[in-house]
Amino acid sequence: MADKLKIVALGGLNEVGKNITVYEYKNDIIVVDCGMGFPDDDMYGVDVVVPNVTYLAKNREKIRGIFLTHGHEDHIGAIPYVLRDITAPIYATPMTLGLVKLKLEEHRMMDIAELIEIQPGVSYKAGCFSVEPIHINHSIAGSVSFAITTPVGIVIQTGDFKIDPTPIHDEITDLTRFGELGRKGVLALLADSTNVERPGFSNSERRVGMRFDNLFESCKNRIIVTTFASNVHRVQQIMDIAARYGRKVAVTGRSMENMLKVAVGLGYMTIPSDTLVDIDKIKNFPDDKAVIITTGSQGETMSALYRMAFSGHKYIEIKPGDRVVISASAVPGNETTVSKIINELFRKGAEVMYRAVDELHVSGHGFQEELKIMIALTKPKFFIPVHGEHRHLKLHAVIARDMGIPPKNVLISDIGQIIEVSKKDIGLNGSVQSGKIFVDGTGIGDVGSIVLRDRKHLAQDGMLVIVVGLSQDDGGIVSGPDIITRGFVYVKENASLIEELRTVVLETLVTCEDDGISDWTTLKTTIKAAVSQYLYKATRRNPMVLTVLMEV
Repeated sequence: MADKLKIVALGGLNEVGKNITVYEYKNDIIVVDCGMGFPDDDMYGVDVVVPNVTYLAKNREKIRGIFLTHGHEDHIGAIPYVLRDITAPIYATPMTLGLVKLKLEEHRMMDIAELIEIQPGVSYKAGCFSVEPIHINHSIAGSVSFAITTPVGIVIQTGDFKIDPTPIHDEITDLTRFGELGRKGVLALLADSTNVERPGFSNSERRVGMRFDNLFESCKNRIIVTTFASNVHRVQQIMDIAARYGRKVAVTGRSMENMLKVAVGLGYMTIPSDTLVDIDKIKNFPDDKAVIITTGSQGETMSALYRMAFSGHKYIEIKPGDRVVISASAVPGNETTVSKIINELFRKGAEVMYRAVDELHVSGHGFQEELKIMIALTKPKFFIPVHGEHRHLKLHAVIARDMGIPPKNVLISDIGQIIEVSKKDIGLNGSVQSGKIFVDGTGIGDVGSIVLRDRKHLAQDGMLVIVVGLSQDDGGIVSGPDIITRGFVYVKENASLIEELRTVVLETLVTCEDDGISDWTTLKTTIKAAVSQYLYKATRRNPMVLTVLMEV
């Protein structure tokens, strides 16, 4: 039986973010992307979510390299955490590598991994694999797809991409190379499914620049623009337009400042002469000569725009007449926080421009027709949709079938499932350990499902603590029962309920004594059950109940 290529997604399927894909053939493994995800609303206290890489840790001696498609957090954000479990050289374009270096420096891990700079059109050997980056357009500079030559055939993983016929600086997506590979023969295509629900073609980044030009031309007030820090081309356009209208530009927000430093240092951005000023100096210029580029497009509570809106920024405060341009769409799940900051900006008297119809933002992910072009050019034998929730994967699979790929050659997988590919067939064969690791502060993985369940319980229902002092000699009650509540009821305003609870505890202790129960674990469990049952009957609420017995 012929050996098969194994493809395992440890993230990025049936979810948005946390992208990481493993390619394995015999004794060689390469990894494409290493991204993090963001916590859901019910993940109380969790800062970020990273993929479970236990499978990679068990096979660390096989890993020949980690290849990164681009520098967005959902593709590189987990690197500092994953490198605690495995060691492998990291291959990326200069822009992506610059952002990875910032992350490793922040985590004091610069000596952990070998960083290898790659260029489109050059193949890089990694074990039995040969990996060729292919230039693509996306909302961050230095983005590439990968054509991976394996012992069973060529596999293309697109990464996040769009087909922008008029990009700002980069060349158009290298459609010629995709077509050449298609004529040569592509065994499998793993393609981005993010915007599969949107018909037609995505708009060019240049359209945003045209809209910004109109906004600057008609404005006599201060202009504040927030966008994704990673969108170097958007920031470049804002800089250029500001210079054209004689405005000075100040940048605020840590991620924006870091991105600017990396992009300028690597030549991805050129700041117009005598345009950029420090944020503490922008107040020295009249409003019609000032532009501020800031983080905070997703309403993050620690972002610079949030602090401006809520009077917490050291140098800038929103004032009546400010034109605030939100040049980004809300990431799913962030709609509420974005609305909150927009409302506050309006309350401060600012003119807020944020609607999609204003053409203030274009997506970095291709729409349906662009996804079809990718399939048409590469002509894959097998098709695997990736990077999306289940509905996205399903719809992308339908498009592939409509374009002539046989249904048996289209495969929708899930996180941890093993895809086996040969020259003749494709299928699922088992699974590996996978899932989510929660990062909370400096703790990695110490917050699990039980802790999250308790946090959710506390957040929704509050907590009630019962403290009783028992005699060391005869087990009789020496003190209490004292009732302490947090997030349930205010004791002073619910004195009668608290007294009833004390009575329930006392009666339970007496019953236990009559039944000859003296084991403290049993006492605690019995008290907790009695109190919980009473509370639910009396209040229809179910707080967390903790029983503390002290020997006196």
